[in-house]
Amino acid sequence: MYHYFVKKLVKKSFKLLNDHDYAQLIKPLASDVKHTFAGDHALGGVRHDLAAFKSWLERLGRVMPKLHINVVNIVVKGLPNNTLAIARWIGTATLENGDHYLNTGVHFITIKWGKLTELEVYEDSQAVHNGLEKQYQSGILEAKAPQILS
Repeated sequence: MYHYFVKKLVKKSFKLLNDHDYAQLIKPLASDVKHTFAGDHALGGVRHDLAAFKSWLERLGRVMPKLHINVVNIVVKGLPNNTLAIARWIGTATLENGDHYLNTGVHFITIKWGKLTELEVYEDSQAVHNGLEKQYQSGILEAKAPQILS
């Protein structure tokens, strides 16, 4: 039963991300949440606190405003004191220049006593880099900004 509720929480989190509802999205996160996003680009790097992660989410919304992530599968392991949820997803968007963006990836989500403590995201970082380059060329200058790190 517990795993069922964790899956619902993960699905809801992706819906909130798609809706750009970052205030609701960060509610179940620990204040010292660790967020890792693979790649050497404006969205890459590691953050170790809620404020930096919120800034990262807001940047994601600005540089990829039409991004939609569809969760393909969620696997949950563990107990409430240390739960791992693994979510496979497909991300799509129409870029500012009209090109189609496609990426696939996986989130490793650690939850302890109802708080998300760690989010590790592994995706096709070259696809992200190429998508950000196209967004930059279309006038979204933040697509080449320095990484948000903490």
